[in-house]
Amino acid sequence: MQIDKLRGRELDQLFKAILSLRDLEECYRFFDDLCTVNEIQALAQRLEVARMLREGYTYHKIETETGASTATISRVKRCLNYGNDAYAMALDRIKEEQQQEEKEANEAVTD
Repeated sequence: MQIDKLRGRELDQLFKAILSLRDLEECYRFFDDLCTVNEIQALAQRLEVARMLREGYTYHKIETETGASTATISRVKRCLNYGNDAYAMALDRIKEEQQQEEKEANEAVTD
């Protein structure tokens, strides 16, 4: 794991701060203070690239849709294939949450 080289008090503090965020609004506020707009967009772009790769999109389609370079797409693909399965874990959890929200919305409509 490459992140092991970075482990320490400061990184622990950062991750604990992220884990302490309670909702989407707090995430927006925290990351707005922590990162530049470009840094936030780059992180979001990588996650979208991972989602699209998992769904079988071509490099060309991903490049066109996200604006990501082929180098970024390749790096994300390498992480998907040989990394820590963190993209898959996060994307699966997001998908489960979306499905739960849709189910609750549908139940509210039928009630």
